[in-house]
Amino acid sequence: MTTLIVLVGLAIYVLLYFLYGKKLERDVVGATDANEAPSSRLYDGVDYIPARKAVLFGHHFSSIAGAAPIIGPALAMAYGWVPGLLWVWFGNIFIGAVHDYLALMASVRYDGRSIQFVASDLMGKRTGTAFYWLVFFLLILVVAAFSAVIGGMFVKTPAIASAYVWSIIAALILGVLIYRVKMNFTLASVIGIVLLAIAIFLGVEFPMPATYETWMYVLFFYIIIAAAIPVNVLLQPRDYQNSFLLYAGLILGLLAAVFAFRGFEVPAFTSFSPILTGGKPTPFWPAIPLIIACGSLSGFHSLVASGTTSKQLTKESDALLIGYGAMFTEGFLSTIVVVAIAGFGFTALQTAAAEKGIEFTLTASTWAAQFTPLSTKLGLSQANLFVQSYADMVAATWLSVIPTQYVKVLAGMWVAAFALTTLDTTNRLARYCVSEMAIPLKGTASGFYNFLTNRWIASLIPAFIGIYLAYSKNFTILWPSFGAANQLIASIALMTGACWVHTKLQSRFCHVAVIPAWILWVTVTAALVWFMWVPLPANIASSPVQGWTVMGISIVMLIMNFIFIVDFVKKYYREQVQSK
Repeated sequence: MTTLIVLVGLAIYVLLYFLYGKKLERDVVGATDANEAPSSRLYDGVDYIPARKAVLFGHHFSSIAGAAPIIGPALAMAYGWVPGLLWVWFGNIFIGAVHDYLALMASVRYDGRSIQFVASDLMGKRTGTAFYWLVFFLLILVVAAFSAVIGGMFVKTPAIASAYVWSIIAALILGVLIYRVKMNFTLASVIGIVLLAIAIFLGVEFPMPATYETWMYVLFFYIIIAAAIPVNVLLQPRDYQNSFLLYAGLILGLLAAVFAFRGFEVPAFTSFSPILTGGKPTPFWPAIPLIIACGSLSGFHSLVASGTTSKQLTKESDALLIGYGAMFTEGFLSTIVVVAIAGFGFTALQTAAAEKGIEFTLTASTWAAQFTPLSTKLGLSQANLFVQSYADMVAATWLSVIPTQYVKVLAGMWVAAFALTTLDTTNRLARYCVSEMAIPLKGTASGFYNFLTNRWIASLIPAFIGIYLAYSKNFTILWPSFGAANQLIASIALMTGACWVHTKLQSRFCHVAVIPAWILWVTVTAALVWFMWVPLPANIASSPVQGWTVMGISIVMLIMNFIFIVDFVKKYYREQVQSK
C-alpha cells in the first residue's frame, strides 16, 4: 500500500502541473517575460533583489511549507488515512495551487505589493483594512503555533536544535560566498551542501539540551533579527540551503515508501467526529481546514508569494514553477507524511510507550477516541510521530544502511528547518503589514508613524505577541486557531485573485478561482464558529489569559471576514452585471 499511494500521488502532481498549471499560465494570467519584474525595476538592495530560479524556489517552498504539511496530516490520522489524503489531493489541485499562483502573479503586476494592497485597490479602502487585520492576526498565530512546534521538538530531540543552529552558521557562510565573494554558483552550492551535512553531523554529536521556555526566548530574538536584516544575508541563502534538505528528505521518503511494500497500520476511516481539537469530538466538515492547514491549501502562501517572493522573481515565466509547482511539492510532502504514519505510526506509538513503560490497547474500533489522547499521554507530538514513523519506514528497506539516528535528525531538521524558515519569513511579512497599516498615520502623526515602521520595532511587535501565546504550550488550541485564520485568508485571497482576473485581465476563466473560493469560505466560516463555540470555551477555563486572547482574535477575524465578503460581492458581481 505504501508503494501504490506514493506513486499515484506523484503521477497526479506531475500530470496536473503540465495540464492545469500550464493552462492557468497561458489562458488565465497570460504570463510573459516582456514585462520587467519588480525585482529589477524597483531594486533596493534590501527587499527587492532578483534571485535565481533555484534559489527563489528554495526560499518560497521553505517559507510556505513550514511544519504544517507534516503536522496537519499527522493530526488528521484521527479520522483515518483516507479522509486527510483526499483533502490534501483535491485541495492542492482545485484550490491551493491556483490560489498560490494567482497571488504571486497579481503581486508581480502590482509592483510586488501585498495581496492585501491588491484587494484594497480592487474593492476599496474598507476591504483592504479588513484584509490587513485578518492578515496581521494570522501572522501572529503562525508565530505562536510554529514556535510551539519547534520548542517541543527541540526539547524532545536536542540534536535537532543543535543541527539547526549549525545550519544557520552554514547559511551565513553560503550567503557570503554567493553575494559577497561572488563565487561560481555551482561551486558555492556544493559547498553549501557539504556545510549542511556537517551541521547535521555536529548536531548528532553535540546536542543542545534546553527547556521549552529557554527556546521561546531564543526564538523571540532570532526571528526579530532574521526579519529585519537584508534578505540576501540570511533569508535567501538559508532557504536555498534548506531546499537541499527538502530534496534529500523527499527522495529518501519516496524511495522508502516505494520499497517498503508495507500495508497500512492506521485504519482507512475511523469516525466522522474523532476526539481531536481541544479534546472535543471534531467533525470532518467543517473542521478539516482547521486541522490540515497547509498541506492542502493555505492563505499564508499568498502572503509569502506577495510579500517576499514577488520582490525576488526575476521573470514572469519563473512564477509557474515557484508559485504553482511549490504548492504541488508541498502536497507530495504531505502524501509522504500520510504514507509514513499510516504504514508505521502504530509502531511509533509502541516505541514511545515502551520507552515510558506504558501499556496500551489501540484497535481500529477505538482509534477515533484514543489516538489523540494517547499521543498526548505519551508525549509524542505530531512532529515527533512523523520523525519516528519516517525513520522506521527508511529502516524497513535497503536504505537501513543509513544510521537511524541520522535519519531521525534529517526528518526532524526537515520539520524544524521549514518551521523556523516560516517563522522568520512570517515576522518579515508582519513587518511589512505593520508598515502598510501605519500609512494613515504618516500625515497626522509622523513621529509615531516613523516609530512603528522602524524595521526593528515592526519586527518586535508580532514576535512578542506570538511568542507570548506559544509560551502557554496549549498546542491543541493554537493549531486550530492558526488553521482558521489561515484558511479564511486563503478564501479571501482566492476571491481577490478572481476579482483581479475578472477586472484587470478581463479573463473568462474567473470560475477557476471564484467557485472553490466560495466553497472554502463557507466551510471555514462555519469551522471558525464551531471552534469558538465548542473547544475554545474549555481552553478559556484552563488558560484564561491566552484563551481570551485567542477568542478576541477570533471574534475580530469573524467580523472582518464578513466585512470583506460584503465588499467582494458588491464589487465582483456588480462588475459582472456591468460587463454584460
